[in-house]
Parts: sequence; structure tokens; C-alpha cells
Amino acid sequence: MSPDSEARERRDDLAAQALRICEKRSLFIAAAESLTGGLLADAFVRIPGASKVFLGSAVTYDIHAKAGILGVDADLLKREGAVHPQVAMQMARDTAKLYTTLPEYHDRVVGLATTGVAGPGPDGDKPAGLVYIGLSLPCDGRSGESTVEARELHLSGTREQVRLRTVEAVLERLNELLG
Repeated sequence: MSPDSEARERRDDLAAQALRICEKRSLFIAAAESLTGGLLADAFVRIPGASKVFLGSAVTYDIHAKAGILGVDADLLKREGAVHPQVAMQMARDTAKLYTTLPEYHDRVVGLATTGVAGPGPDGDKPAGLVYIGLSLPCDGRSGESTVEARELHLSGTREQVRLRTVEAVLERLNELLG
């Protein structure tokens, strides 16, 4: 099996695991993607039965789309740019909020987000491979609080490798948080 095939199989396994856990817990998944441009959504929809859990993904590649569609703080985007941990957190939280407004999904949506520089070169002062992933989980009933976090990644490789490794990192962290 080639390294690419092994990596795809790993992503498929991680996505399937997250979907199973969410279905068991009556949770749903929504995503907001920038540098991954739909690859995170693809990781889920590759799995048969994903529609029971996966709601959708907004590809908000443009900085104005992050503010206008998701509701990310425009001042934060102007001050820090799109590649920032607070942007990833707001993207994850706000995409979950978009779906939570529907009564069918109220307080049961996990929000995921990706933002960063895939390369091949830097974006201003942000180096290629600098990525932030955001995750927002609803109240778990135990602590009574939701979880919103960002993780900083420093990835290497081609543009495509950075994008795929970002997806894998999101799936790994999601499974860790779901326990």
C-alpha cells in the first residue's frame, strides 16, 4: 500500500470513528474551511451514512466571507489576518451556531474550522505550513460548559500535503475530544 493510500485510509478511519461517536451521542458536525477548501467535508462524505451526522461545510476562503457569512469579528481579521488562533476558534464556534439555530440541531452541533497558509510560499509574515484548527463542542452535560479551542500546527510538505495533514489533525483532535 502506498503512503498516500495509507494516509487516506487513516483519514477515512478517523472520520468514520467521529461519525459513529457523534451518531451515538446525537451530535451533528458542521465545518468552516479556508485552506482545506472542502477537503474536510470530503473526509466525512466519503463515509457511507455520513448524512446522519454531517450537516455541511462553508468554504470561506476569502477574509470577507469569514466575517460576512460566519460572523468572525471583522476587526480581528483586519488586525491579525485570517491566520490566527482566535479566527479559528470563532470560525468553529460560529459555524456551529449557524446550524444550532435550526430546532432539529439545537445545542448539538460540533463546529470544526481550518485556517492557515498551505504554501508554497508565505502569506505576508505567516510562513507556509502555519495552520490553526478550531473545534467547538456543545455542552457535554457533565461540566455544563461547551468547549472551544484552537490548535496551532506547523506542517511541512507540498501545498496538497499541508492541506491533507490539516484534515487529519482536525479528525485526530475531534476524536480525542469526543473521547
